[in-house]
Amino acid sequence: MAYSEPYDALDEKTREISRAITSLREELEAIDWYNQRVATSKDASLKEVMAHNRDEEIEHACMTIEWLRRNMEKWDDELRDYLFTNGSLIAVEEGAASTEDSGSALSIGTMKE
Repeated sequence: MAYSEPYDALDEKTREISRAITSLREELEAIDWYNQRVATSKDASLKEVMAHNRDEEIEHACMTIEWLRRNMEKWDDELRDYLFTNGSLIAVEEGAASTEDSGSALSIGTMKE
């Protein structure tokens, strides 16, 4: 794990957040690798195993994102703005900017059921 600041200058919470972000990066990389292998494999049974492995990595990434949401400021706000919305994400962003200016909260939008 690489730190951009001196290790001893970082508090334990910052180190834990760095560990989580590093873990998330690794999970996303594994998802990409498995997904590429699934897309190119000619063997159906191997493809099935690798798709299962990819989906496990997605689960791990989601768990890490949830940990970050609970433990690092701003994650909760941003996830509430963007997850489970429909349509343009840019429009959601623009809506969030206009509601921040007015001081009111942006609704999450239509939740998947």
